[in-house]
Amino acid sequence: MAKKNRQGLDANLIAQNKKARHDYAITETFEAGLVLTGTEIKSVRARRVTLKDGYAQFYGGELWLMNVHIAEFAGGNIFNHDPLRNRKLLLHKKELKKLQSELTAKGVTLVPLKMYLKHGYAKVLLGLACGKHEYDKRNAIKKREQDRQIERVMKHY
Repeated sequence: MAKKNRQGLDANLIAQNKKARHDYAITETFEAGLVLTGTEIKSVRARRVTLKDGYAQFYGGELWLMNVHIAEFAGGNIFNHDPLRNRKLLLHKKELKKLQSELTAKGVTLVPLKMYLKHGYAKVLLGLACGKHEYDKRNAIKKREQDRQIERVMKHY
């Protein structure tokens, strides 16, 4: 079980892509390991990661995490890593086959939702996502506001 701090936040959480749940309808999630270099894991532990524009894609039969920014390590030297390099994702073969068949459908993509540490290893929570239309986003915002109002009213009773 993950440790929680006073605010109830996950202590092992490195980065979160809050915009992904707004822009996409997430149908299924997968936990994947990351292949990182030494300076990358140090930057990850320092929470210098941006998942905002990231996505996962198959290339050569392997799943790769693209366009995720892991900042250069401040204490690094000339052998520091490239911040936007593609990183290999580690999943079971059965999960890879399932994902590859799911991604053949039009409008389906694989987006990173969270990055966290689990037993000292960096993990990424990937979501199988379909894009939302503008009216779906507005409906979600309207429903969230109504739920907040109901909670405020029920709090007084």
